[in-house]
Amino acid sequence: MRLTTKNTLLAGVLAAFGTTAILSAPVLAGGDDVVVEDAWSRASIGTNRPGVAYMTIRNTGNEAVTLTSIRTDLAMMPEIHQTSTNAEGVSSMAPAGELEIAPGGSVALEPGGLHAMLMRLQRPMTEGESFALTLIFADGAEKTVNIPIFGIAARGPEN
Repeated sequence: MRLTTKNTLLAGVLAAFGTTAILSAPVLAGGDDVVVEDAWSRASIGTNRPGVAYMTIRNTGNEAVTLTSIRTDLAMMPEIHQTSTNAEGVSSMAPAGELEIAPGGSVALEPGGLHAMLMRLQRPMTEGESFALTLIFADGAEKTVNIPIFGIAARGPEN
């Protein structure tokens, strides 16, 4: 069981008013249950075009986890996007919203599908460098990943 600041504050308030209660913290799956594998990105063309990052996010816990947002100092507007292709073969991208990852499940952020879109870059993404990207979960847990930047034409971390 993990006590949170909110639970500790509530216990103090209850004690101050002479109320007794047994407080149990909810079982929350989050950062400790998440493993990120094969994180990578491509070099950008300056800062005028968005950057992108890919990875596999795996939930090793017994409870579902929900990825609500991402954060990096590299981009002012980082979001998880979904690429889709219509019947005419035209591709488009849109924010994916929250991503729930089932216990024992995983979500792949990969070219042509879900991906971390890094809009309004603050500096160029340069081959050979890396940047930190933080995954933020519904329970408030965070997981920071170091993402290497490969060449502009890279097709994956093995390139």
